This record gives sequence, structure tokens and C-alpha cells, in this order.
Amino acid sequence: MQKKISTHLITGFLGSGKTTAILHLLKHKPENETWAILVNEFGEIGIDGALLQGSSQRKDVVVREVPGGCMCCVAGLPMQIGLNMLIARSKPDRLLIEPTGLGHPQEIINTLQGDYYQEILSLDASICLVDPRNLSDSRYLENDNFRDQIHLADVLVANKTDLCSEKDKKLFERFAAQLPEPKPLTGWVKQGELLNEWLSLPHLDRVAVNPKAHHIAHKDTHQHHPTEPATVSLPEDQLFLRRENKGQNHFSCGWLFSEQASFSFDRLFSLIHSQTAQRLKAVARTDQGVKGFNMQDGVVSVIEIEESPDSRLEIISSAPMDWDDFESQLQGTIICQPAA
Repeated sequence: MQKKISTHLITGFLGSGKTTAILHLLKHKPENETWAILVNEFGEIGIDGALLQGSSQRKDVVVREVPGGCMCCVAGLPMQIGLNMLIARSKPDRLLIEPTGLGHPQEIINTLQGDYYQEILSLDASICLVDPRNLSDSRYLENDNFRDQIHLADVLVANKTDLCSEKDKKLFERFAAQLPEPKPLTGWVKQGELLNEWLSLPHLDRVAVNPKAHHIAHKDTHQHHPTEPATVSLPEDQLFLRRENKGQNHFSCGWLFSEQASFSFDRLFSLIHSQTAQRLKAVARTDQGVKGFNMQDGVVSVIEIEESPDSRLEIISSAPMDWDDFESQLQGTIICQPAA
């Protein structure tokens, strides 16, 4: 019998550092293994897939996206189509699944443990990243998805600890100690530096805080895709397109730019740094090369990207924003574009 594919959920709320953590795992991947990554994003314009693929540029790492809503909503046909294509294409030794930070993992776990995948996948340790500073914020503690991501984790990782105080550390330890049995293994890391040895741990059955929270939170407020979400592509001779999404009291807007568009790194960095939205990510072709941008809590980090066929940017906000005004400012950072 063919060996089952070791499969892991990498969960965490918005800004917890999931993509950075996966990039760290990839740097320490055994050379003789092929890994596959299924990425789900709340926004319609995929950014994480471009960050992961552009940063790794390895034949032994294959990335596929399921954009436009939480994977728990699309854990039926769209997720299965994306997952099946990814498995068939890469025949991986290990599969990492990164759901959107606004997603509920229980539906994904149910799908992965269902009859269809029983002989194909082995669901192993689920790793949840959390920023300890959020454990004193009622907006997070009262969010069912945030709590269930933690309650369903086999490994609970305090990330961004280089930004935390001793008070934050004690709060995390108390919070983890109060979790029900079986308690998760806990870790304390910075910059997403997960230990590959955590991937060898088993997945244990755990109970969500509110199993029906997913259905309540998404009722009449979220876009559901009955079939596979269409890949967003830019029409020929068009500089860019824009796509919006909303649900769970969050709003997103994304832009996809032609490969011929080049941005001023300094202007784009300044624009991103000036934003107050909850989350902003971008992959952009700039006058200083291809760069990945990540903005959280007013702090912007930049990583080198080996290559990207286009430029894209996505904002997630907890309140409506003037997308037209931001789009105008974004266009002002372009220094090269197709001739009219």
C-alpha cells in the first residue's frame, strides 16, 4: 500500500505569522522530500501563494491557492478539487494546509478525516500560531474562530515573542494551562521559527468551543463558492483589476497588476506604512527588484522574492475603507506602465 501523505494544518488568526512560519519550515525541509502547500485566503487576490512560491522557487515545493473565502466554507468541492490537483501534480511526502486567519478549522479537519481521504492522507499535528499580546484583547478572546483555532491545535505556538513583554509570556502560559485535555504542546518562538520536529507529533481529537460557530458567523454574510473558485486573471492590455470581499465583520480589497507595471519601492513602502488597516500584504515588481511586503500593526516587513509574473496587493480591514482613494494613491506609486 502506498504510504499516506503526512498532512498538517497551520492555523492562526490574522497577522499571527502563518506564512512566515511555513517559509521557515521550508528552509529546513529534508532535501529528499517533496512538500505541497494548499493556501486559502479571505481575499479574492491571492498573496500568500505568491509569497511562498516566489520565495522558495524550488521544484520540490508545490503551492496551490483557494482564494476568495475561508476554506471551511469551501471544504466541499472547491477544497477537494484544489487538494486533488495538488496531490496529483506533486505526489508529495508532506502536505501543509494554511487556512485563512478568519477560518474555522473544524470543517477542514472533518473533510481530511472523511472517507474520501482516509487511504490517502494521514492527518498529523495541527500547529496554531498566536500573538501573545492578543490574549489580553477581548476582540480576540470573544471571537469563536480565534478560540477554536487554539482549542483544536496539537501544538500551540506563541509567535512574535521578540515583541512581547514578560507579562505577555505569563499570560500565554496561564492561558495554555487552562486549556482542556488533551493539552497541546506549547512553544515560544520569534519570526515564525517553528521546529520541524513538531511535524512528527500526532493529531489528537479535540473539541471546538462552539462547533456551530462557523455556520452562525457565516450565515448570510459570506460569499460561498459552490464550485472551484475561478482563478483571477488580468485581461490583455489592462493595467490592473480590483476585487472585493466581505464577511465575518471584515472587508478585503485586492489589486492585480500587469507584469509591465513597475513600482517605486520607496513610494510603495511609504504608502503601505501609512495604512491603519488590520492587514496588508503585497508582492510587487519594483525598481529595487521583486519584493514581498507584510504590514501588521503599523509595522512593515520586506522580504526578497526571486521572481513574480505580476504584482498584487491585498488589504483586510475590520471597517469599510475608501478603496477608490487608496487605489488612486497606489497608482501614484507606479513608475513604469504599458504605453497607451
